[in-house]
Amino acid sequence: MDDSYPDTSHIVYISVGSNLGVKRLNCQRGISALTDTGKVTLLNQSPFYKTEPVDYTDQHWFVNCVIQIKTELSPEALLNTLKRIEKDAGRNHDSIRFGPRVLDMDIVFYDDLVLVSSELIIPHPRMHKRRFVLKPICDIDSKIVHPVLKKTVQTLLDGLDADTQRVVACLCAF
Repeated sequence: MDDSYPDTSHIVYISVGSNLGVKRLNCQRGISALTDTGKVTLLNQSPFYKTEPVDYTDQHWFVNCVIQIKTELSPEALLNTLKRIEKDAGRNHDSIRFGPRVLDMDIVFYDDLVLVSSELIIPHPRMHKRRFVLKPICDIDSKIVHPVLKKTVQTLLDGLDADTQRVVACLCAF
């Protein structure tokens, strides 16, 4: 099966997070596992942040970042790769929705593609409500325009309630 997607290479933004174990190291290992596939080139990475949990709040804070990659993988093949990396890291997808996880890697943007399938929605359906996604993306490129909402990620970030979803610089080594 050919995993490539038409028009050769694509720019993709992936949110990476962890709130179990050695959180930052889990994220770094996930990013390394992705680039070690040989099918992805890391172009940019935001700083790491300690972030307050959203939706299911009775859990430890997360460590999050966003990476910008270049790949020829199709969205579906990239999703399958990310799920395999999460599983290899010890993630159990049958656990509590929005609950604790050793590694979470989500496709946020894939070029300016809008895709809705039973397995995948691009852009990520909740990214515009998530400070832990928007802040790191803005660190990379605040002028990215959401292909459905037609607003920049900076505008979306500025529109969030300033008193919710705390995001602070992660000064931890691991």
